[in-house]
Amino acid sequence: MITRTASEKVLQLARQFKAVAIMGPRQSGKTTLSRMCFPEKAYISLENPENRDFALSDPAGFLKTYPDGAILDEVQRVPELLSWLQQDIDEDFRRGKFILTGSNNLLLLEKITQTLAGRVAYLDLLPLSTEELTQHPSSLENLNQLLYAGAYPSVQIEGVDAKDWYASYVRTYIERDVRQIRNIENLLAFEKVLALCAGRIGQQLSYSNLSIEAGVDSKTVQSWLGILQASYILHFLPPYFKNFNKRVVKTPKLYFYDTGLACYLLRMQSSEILAQHPLRGAVFENFVLNELMKGKLNRGLRPNLYYWRDSSGHEVDIIADEGNHIIPIEVKSGQTITSDYAKGLKFWEMLTGESGGLIYYGGDGRQDRSDQIRIRSWKALQSQPQF
Repeated sequence: MITRTASEKVLQLARQFKAVAIMGPRQSGKTTLSRMCFPEKAYISLENPENRDFALSDPAGFLKTYPDGAILDEVQRVPELLSWLQQDIDEDFRRGKFILTGSNNLLLLEKITQTLAGRVAYLDLLPLSTEELTQHPSSLENLNQLLYAGAYPSVQIEGVDAKDWYASYVRTYIERDVRQIRNIENLLAFEKVLALCAGRIGQQLSYSNLSIEAGVDSKTVQSWLGILQASYILHFLPPYFKNFNKRVVKTPKLYFYDTGLACYLLRMQSSEILAQHPLRGAVFENFVLNELMKGKLNRGLRPNLYYWRDSSGHEVDIIADEGNHIIPIEVKSGQTITSDYAKGLKFWEMLTGESGGLIYYGGDGRQDRSDQIRIRSWKALQSQPQF
């Protein structure tokens, strides 16, 4: 069994707050993490109809059944319970009494913000990081296979065939989770929007273009993308707004929380197809961005990641804002280092007067250049990235 990096942070938060909410995509390991960190606590799945009916019909009685607290799994299924939970933890001095998990960020955060402000700590748990997969080394032997298979535990650790698993995942997600958030009648159009998003990895978000291609109005597309974002399917990388006396692009870029799901939606049937696919570079960029996010989120930190692009097309793939300094990062999927790899970073240096930066690429070596630009293999992501 994989030991999750986030376990240390979860235990720390439970010593400080009366409740801890672990949120993330379905099947990312939230339940396993919760039960590993708190083996003494009762575990209640609110997906279970009997448990859910009890919590809905008699919330006070439901909570009194667990005087020492419990793990309440998929708590967004009974959002009404959170108001009663507020009263329970206000009357109890103990820390870490309840551990909540949820796979819908929008519903969960909305209710928690209203009822449990200051009482609950949050942690986002994404699928396995390469740092965690070092405990399962065979998963890291082939970059294309890693990108194609993605990082969900069922695929990487349990060995479920990626095509079969993602087919089931998409079907379950559409039939259950989406309809919990909003009653979408035109599921074919929704699936088309989802597939179109996969073809736009690393591109600037355009609701109007998606609307035209999907054949639905722009407001509907915007609403659906909000659902996909709330359900941890895709996320947006915001632009870095400092303009340095240049007009900058202010539209976010679109990425998926898992490259395996994106490859499935792009109808790739194998890692060999991915290796020759025109979007391989975008998938690799998505992978690196996700790894940088996981490195922060697993330690309870905000990612603070952006991209920068001006109106002339000059771009830096990722900007890491560390507060006291900015780190420009370029991502290149090729296995051979060329001088073009540093082009974006050199323009950034000319613009800001700050030298240096970091390049992640698809090869195995590393290099520290005389101009302070560091070149690192994707394998360097297996340890906590040091900016």
